[in-house]
Amino acid sequence: MNLRVKHWVYGVFCLLVAIIVIGPKLHAASNAHPKKAVVESQVKEKPTQEKNVNSSESHMRTPIDWHKSSETIPYPDLSKVKDFWIKVDLKNNRTYLYDGSKIIYTMYSTGGIYKKDPKTGKMKSVTPTGTFYAQQERGDSFFNQSLKEGANYYVSWKNHGEYLFHSVPTKADGKYNEREAAKLGKTQGSHGCIRLSVPDAQWMEKNLPVGTKIEIVG
Repeated sequence: MNLRVKHWVYGVFCLLVAIIVIGPKLHAASNAHPKKAVVESQVKEKPTQEKNVNSSESHMRTPIDWHKSSETIPYPDLSKVKDFWIKVDLKNNRTYLYDGSKIIYTMYSTGGIYKKDPKTGKMKSVTPTGTFYAQQERGDSFFNQSLKEGANYYVSWKNHGEYLFHSVPTKADGKYNEREAAKLGKTQGSHGCIRLSVPDAQWMEKNLPVGTKIEIVG
């Protein structure tokens, strides 16, 4: 074997050794960066997850208690609210207090039961939907003799006493109908009015300004 061939064989041998010894190290090094990127990505996502905890309903009282306010924080000070209005979501059993586009308080509520509309064949709430305005009629209690049902802390929003915000219903003896009260925030059940917890209804009666816009959807 001449010298040139020996050099060629030796060169090939060295190249094979380099591939066998150094190759795995290079592969391991190349995989290190993606792992680091994954870890950094997870770290960056944590603030977003924490932010989601502070949602509009993060202060809602659970389980629902019709004896108490819907949120565990104080009611809003309307003297500091620039653009106050209310949205009632019949299907989701929530009443939202807004300042412009921002929800400032959420109340558990119960609207009218759903019945089939003879004209369309679709299920429709007996609570009217649309835009209404808070009216001056309000008081501490009432009893509807024809319905054998009453409530406390009411304020009218349509037909001057026909459709109201009021507490969960009371019976003829003035005691709360606990079976109906248990529906609050969970399902529909009224004859058309919007039922609220006792403290929420009391706050509405005392604080809801006449003329406040009320949008009812669902």
